[in-house]
Amino acid sequence: MTKSPITPTPDDGCAWVTGASQGLGLAVAERLATDGWRVAASARNREALTALAERSGGRITAVPLDITDLDAVRAAVAGIEDEVGPIARAVLNAGTYIPETALTFNSVDARTQVELNIMGTIHCLDVIMPAMVSRGRGQIAVVASVAGYRGLPRGAVYGATKSALNTLAESLRFGLEPAGVRIQVINPGFVRTPLTDKNDFAMPFRMEPDAAADKLVRGLARRDFEITFPQRFTFLMKRLRSLPYETFYALVSRGTGAS
Repeated sequence: MTKSPITPTPDDGCAWVTGASQGLGLAVAERLATDGWRVAASARNREALTALAERSGGRITAVPLDITDLDAVRAAVAGIEDEVGPIARAVLNAGTYIPETALTFNSVDARTQVELNIMGTIHCLDVIMPAMVSRGRGQIAVVASVAGYRGLPRGAVYGATKSALNTLAESLRFGLEPAGVRIQVINPGFVRTPLTDKNDFAMPFRMEPDAAADKLVRGLARRDFEITFPQRFTFLMKRLRSLPYETFYALVSRGTGAS
């Protein structure tokens, strides 16, 4: 039987946020807790997660985790569902960014990004989707990036991983939505995090983590497949996708100083 996904509430279970030790993931975990959710927060930084849990007043549970380890993901999700509650909402935000150019490109850094950004997310999906489908309800948000819209300077592998996440979520929606599970993709512009602090170029309309988390969480309440912000910047990025290559390369080179 085909079902229309219902947006979950805190009464349906807990929220799981990966990459929750800093930046956008941390802000999302805190925002969901403020909204009444019991939150399981995961990342590799145990100390940061412990501090987050301690200041949450009991609303956030620290679940240290390396999502590149499938067995660890299975154990973590089982622990969350036993101790915190069924995962009704998952925000799969964990990822990394290693800037590179054609002259610094190397397979070691590439593999690091592919393993965490793509395979880590796939591990999480592999574990949480069957339970949600069996319950006939749930919500998954996959955090990608507008960097996945088109190839940009200094982000060949990062952009490729985020493009892959967009395609992954698009494809999974065909099977999840009829089963009652909502999947959405999050494509932020620049958000101030330790990752964007690596950039040595101007970042138009860069948002603070709390403001970005507000946009993300508000988007989870809507039926839109894609949640993207800030609107002025992401509108421009969407337009780049339709430009012919000569125009695209000329505009991006001029705007970023890339050659």
